Amino acid sequence: MRRIEKPKEGEYAPYTIMYIGLLPNDGLILKHLRDNYLITRDFIFSLPEEKLTYRYADGKWTIKEILLHIVDDERIYAYRALRFARNDKTELPGFEQDEHAAYSGANKRSIRSILREFSTVRSSTISLFSGLDDNSFTRVGMANGNVMSVRAAAYHIAGHELRHMNIIKERYL
Repeated sequence: MRRIEKPKEGEYAPYTIMYIGLLPNDGLILKHLRDNYLITRDFIFSLPEEKLTYRYADGKWTIKEILLHIVDDERIYAYRALRFARNDKTELPGFEQDEHAAYSGANKRSIRSILREFSTVRSSTISLFSGLDDNSFTRVGMANGNVMSVRAAAYHIAGHELRHMNIIKERYL
């Protein structure tokens, strides 16, 4: 299996360590992306329907909104990775995650629909990273005012999912 080493300090925004630090140092990020989705899917399907639209506090997202946030974030970071892998030096903007969640329509969708979209996006992400040559992973670009390498984007995506699954387990159940 292909190994893509963890990014080094300076290849990502300082806050990103909270995501990257959740992953092992084995270089198997593509395997983790695949496995994480399956674990997340099975966990979400194990929850009662009423939990999926529960908010633990006013203004907090529901589990359905969190899942679509993970999907939105993954799409954005995969796009950034593509641009940087192709040596595009255009600085990319950030995004307003709360606005994305508010307009996602997540709570009106079935959990099967959300997880089907998640699966499709994850397959596309794995395909993107699988198709890049080794030199691509250390290329960097600027997004939201921060340096980011292609491999940092891959680790961000996987760790971001893990972080939100931890939050769901700690605060929603």
